[in-house]
Amino acid sequence: MSTQESVTVTVTGAGGQIGYALLFRIASGAMFGPKTPVRLRLLEIPAGLKSAEGSALELQDCAFTTLDSVEVTDNAAHAFAGTNVALLVGARPRGPGMERGDLMAANGAIFGPQGSAINAGAADDVRVLVVGNPANTNALIAAAHAPDVPAERFTAMTRLDHNRALAQLARTLDVPVASIGNVIIWGNHSATQVPDVSHGVLTASDGTRRPLPDALAEALGGSAKVAAWLDETFIPRVAKRGAEIIEVRGSSSAASAAAAAVDHVHDWILGTAGSWTSAAVLSDGSYGVPRGLISSFPVHSRDGAWEIQQGLSVGADVHARIDRSIKELEEERDMVKSLGLI
Repeated sequence: MSTQESVTVTVTGAGGQIGYALLFRIASGAMFGPKTPVRLRLLEIPAGLKSAEGSALELQDCAFTTLDSVEVTDNAAHAFAGTNVALLVGARPRGPGMERGDLMAANGAIFGPQGSAINAGAADDVRVLVVGNPANTNALIAAAHAPDVPAERFTAMTRLDHNRALAQLARTLDVPVASIGNVIIWGNHSATQVPDVSHGVLTASDGTRRPLPDALAEALGGSAKVAAWLDETFIPRVAKRGAEIIEVRGSSSAASAAAAAVDHVHDWILGTAGSWTSAAVLSDGSYGVPRGLISSFPVHSRDGAWEIQQGLSVGADVHARIDRSIKELEEERDMVKSLGLI
């Protein structure tokens, strides 16, 4: 995909809160850069069409120089025809009394047909980011219904968790977010996710770099206090930040989720400039994660493709946490398999 050519982007659930926050970022050039025209396709269910149509009117009124066109449709075949980037945002949330299997079945009815539509009509270079939860397993379902699309083109978003981790670290150390690098989110985008700072680095204003654990030990008063802070404050807060925002704001974290989706696709296509980030990608067996699962890893992007960062040492405590998250992913995979969704 050339970032000088126009790009067709399909956003599902476009009339929802995340969709609303996302569309204007894409149209403004934040995702592909200021020289790449964007054709937006907004896919909604019939009940959501009016909201998406209103967003389309606002997009026109913004007069973005990078917005080539915007269409609203409830037809998946049309929405995904020729698309280069598919952002699968719309998903069925868990309702009162809904069992886990019911949730998986409901989302299978959404992401299976969308995967089929991508398979039938998307561009040869299509890249897919699943935002709607349970994102990792929804990506697995969509990929299973798109046999002609390379499976590694289907990803799920843990960039929001990654960004949340960076923000918490920056606040604790009283440093700019940009000075912190090489933080990792492992596993599932759920409460079992594993934020890992063991390979993190802190870059000072003069360019000198130091291990992030050393900086935390200095700020918090020793390694023992760092370990307690990680277990009792940092990891739970990153994993449960969405619930915290709902409690405070009264609604979900739509804007930060949209920003993370922009970051994910931007880095996927334009590259990660020598560092790594976190994304849920198809496992090739690295770090003991079973092949075929969609799991979060430290990744870098080169020539428009995610690659898992290899050769990192993983401590016993982190590895135990990863194992628990992977077990959850395996349970979800086995459940959707038993339901005939993959």
